[in-house]
Amino acid sequence: MKIISIVGARPEFIQASPVSQALRVHHHEILVHTGQHYDYQMSQAFFTELGIPVPDYNLEVGSDTHARQTGKILISLDEVFQKEKPDLVIVRGDTNSTLAGALAACKLHIPTAHIEAGERSFDRKMPEEINRIAVDAVSDLHFCSSNTAVTHLRNEGISSSVNWVGDVMFDAMLQNWPIAQAKSHIIEAFKLIPKHYALVTIHRSATTDDPQNLAKVVSILSQVGEEVVFPVHPRTRLALDRLDAHFPDSVHLIEPVGYYDMMMLEENARLIATDSGGVQREAYFMGIPCLTLRDETEWTETVKAGWNKLVGIQPEQVLNEWATFSPHQARPRIFGEGDAAQKIADIISENELVVEKTH
Repeated sequence: MKIISIVGARPEFIQASPVSQALRVHHHEILVHTGQHYDYQMSQAFFTELGIPVPDYNLEVGSDTHARQTGKILISLDEVFQKEKPDLVIVRGDTNSTLAGALAACKLHIPTAHIEAGERSFDRKMPEEINRIAVDAVSDLHFCSSNTAVTHLRNEGISSSVNWVGDVMFDAMLQNWPIAQAKSHIIEAFKLIPKHYALVTIHRSATTDDPQNLAKVVSILSQVGEEVVFPVHPRTRLALDRLDAHFPDSVHLIEPVGYYDMMMLEENARLIATDSGGVQREAYFMGIPCLTLRDETEWTETVKAGWNKLVGIQPEQVLNEWATFSPHQARPRIFGEGDAAQKIADIISENELVVEKTH
């Protein structure tokens, strides 16, 4: 079977590694990189470290508004699909690349599989939530990271095409954690003391595009009273520059880092504060307390398990939790056993005749 896999952002690069390994045993996979994340450390570094095959296509769309970026990807993917005539298109997560990939495939009547289907924050102000809902509505196969996602899809009337497989990001972490421990030297390079710093990531448009919200984050980080490591997303960097933000010496703004370095920063942190869905899960995998700087999350299982807390961005609330949050509960394997990619490949193979008949 000829399969086109779409990637465009950091979590999708991570997911692509184990899935591509599993798919390419029996199928012809064509990898398309939309260029949604175009910065080297946000893109090529992940391909290199994770051993992801060189993309067959790089659409190089770059940064833009949601509408313009989605439109550019949609037009370019239409051309790729018309040329390659794939039997199946795989999209991942909730990005503009995900939405454009699913829509382009749907318009050409190409069966579509959605990895990380069924996740919901129930906040339709988030562009990512609209992407999730729309992609699940037009997909033919749904691969869920959690049982909660299965329930969400069932509540929306989607059930026969739904498969709980676990989280392929957990697969990637299990495969790469020992390598990261051996190869990364970022802790030594920044003279960090393990468990004596906090790790912060901020990239959601609700924060970066609102000067008042971003100013609250700057205020929080300036008051936490401990060393903070802050790998700054390119969009966040531009927003901080526009705000003319200043931080105390204890807050280290660094360039985006590769997968191995990020894993080691996460593993050795005392606390992680983030608005990223991927980082929330990685914190859970590693058993690092996580404060989510949002009022909602699609990864509700991590909150229910007691290892992730929704704290918003009001300084007083965040600072209180920053000083006191210390979970001690067990961490059940709510995201599977680390074999999600193989399950996905097996299910696709089992559905090959069905896909061919519908194509």
